[in-house]
Amino acid sequence: MNWIIEKGTPKDTAVIAGFQLDMAEESEGTLLDPETVNKGVHAGLSDPSKGIYFLAKTADGTIAGSLFLTKEWSDWNNCSYWWIQSVYVRPDYRRMGVFSALYSEVRRQAQAEGSTCLRLYVDKTNEKAKECYRAQGMDECHYLMYEETFRH
Repeated sequence: MNWIIEKGTPKDTAVIAGFQLDMAEESEGTLLDPETVNKGVHAGLSDPSKGIYFLAKTADGTIAGSLFLTKEWSDWNNCSYWWIQSVYVRPDYRRMGVFSALYSEVRRQAQAEGSTCLRLYVDKTNEKAKECYRAQGMDECHYLMYEETFRH
C-alpha cells in the first residue's frame, strides 16, 4: 500500500491522543489520563518547537499510524539528534509498512537537515517493537536511560 505521510495539525488531536492511550496500555500496561494526554497532544500539535507529529494516511484519509519527532542539540557533533517518540500503528494496519513509511520520511528529512542520528527509546520488554526497529536498520546503542520522576 502507498502511504501518504503528512505532518499532523491540531485537528488530529483526538486521533493521536487515542493512539497514545492505546499504545501506553498495550505496550506497558499503563493507563494514562485521557484529559492530560489530549492536552499534551494538542500542545505538541500547536507548537512546532515542541516537536512534529508525522501521520501515515490511507488514500481515503484514514490515519493508520503516527509518530512524534523531537530534536536534541549535540554540542559534540554540532548538529541535532532526532528522537522518534510516541510511535503507534493501528492494529488493523500493522505489518503493512506503516512504520516503514513513517521512518523513511523522518530519516530522509533528518539527513536533508544534517542530522547525524535518529534515536528512540523502547520498553525493554517490547520485543515486537525492537524487532521492527532493527528491521529499519536501527541498532541498540550503548546508552542506558536514567530518570527522576516528579509528581505534579
